[in-house]
Amino acid sequence: MEAEPVNVSEFQELARLALPKMYYDFYAGGAEDQHTLEENVKAFQRIFICPRVLIDVSRTDTSTTIMGYKTSAPIMVAPTAMHKLAHPEGEVATARASATANVIMVLSFNSTCTVEEVASSCNAVRFFQLYVYKRREISAFMVQRAERNGFKAIILTVDTPRLGRREPDIKNKMVAPQLKNFEGLISTEMNTDKGSNLEAFASGVLDASLCWKDIGWLKSITSLPVLIKGVLTREDALRALEVGVAGIIVSNHGARQLDYSPATINVLEEVVVAVQGKIPVLFDGGVRRGTDIFKALAIGAQAVMIGRPVIYGLAANGEHGVSRVINMLKDELELTMALSGCCTVKDISRSHSSKVSAQAYYAWMI
Repeated sequence: MEAEPVNVSEFQELARLALPKMYYDFYAGGAEDQHTLEENVKAFQRIFICPRVLIDVSRTDTSTTIMGYKTSAPIMVAPTAMHKLAHPEGEVATARASATANVIMVLSFNSTCTVEEVASSCNAVRFFQLYVYKRREISAFMVQRAERNGFKAIILTVDTPRLGRREPDIKNKMVAPQLKNFEGLISTEMNTDKGSNLEAFASGVLDASLCWKDIGWLKSITSLPVLIKGVLTREDALRALEVGVAGIIVSNHGARQLDYSPATINVLEEVVVAVQGKIPVLFDGGVRRGTDIFKALAIGAQAVMIGRPVIYGLAANGEHGVSRVINMLKDELELTMALSGCCTVKDISRSHSSKVSAQAYYAWMI
């Protein structure tokens, strides 16, 4: 009998063994040479924690507030597509595990369970991720469904005017299932003779004309707060403030879009300094340890999103696997806080982390 995983990275191998190669490659792969995919994780290793000692840490608390909602930890489940390829219960299992752990799940626009199935599966705070299609009435319809079913925010992904070149999917001729959310609206059946049907589908439906002025359109069709996911620069952070978004998610799409874009932890501080606390800055990309979460919080993120590790936990052991991944990260964060002299999330400050992107940081301070 194999030993139980002792950290979230060990779930990746369990997922590899559990899944067909096509599906494992779909979840694990990045764009082109996968340089950014590797850097998202490695960049954390170049940041060091500066612990404070002789502080009473007999009581520690990882709870926090995200967009006004109390959660057990500054951890969110990132929007990741098609969970039923990992486990038959799909996003419903992920939603239940997230609810049990009292963390916010962001449901993917490309979910294999319907908005209604996820909403009715358990009582929890959930956000909804959005892509904007050329047929904008489809995107608007999905926003309205999410709002009607109790989702609390819209996360607009803004880094996907076209799909990045994901070579494992092309080699495998990746075939995605018809998504139940879009039955009667649009078909995902595409010719895969030249590669993945994901790429063919995306090129046919994604609205490459989406631009800053369209944030106003989205805000006009929903009463929910709108956050944008995919910001990597100071300039775009400032533009986001101008158009009135409710929050920013620093993300490079899990390194699945533009290879050689920067590791997200390397540009987090640039965005945080630009925003100056006016709206929340969340973080996505490469988190594999509680120490990674601590570092992102020290640099200025309000919370982090977890993507691939959740999928690997789901593939390995369904709802229980997702719960294990979330709780491992929570436990590691709590230990890191205690060993760093932080009793609460609010105690974590920039002084607890070695300087990263110092040139960018001081450029905005001059």
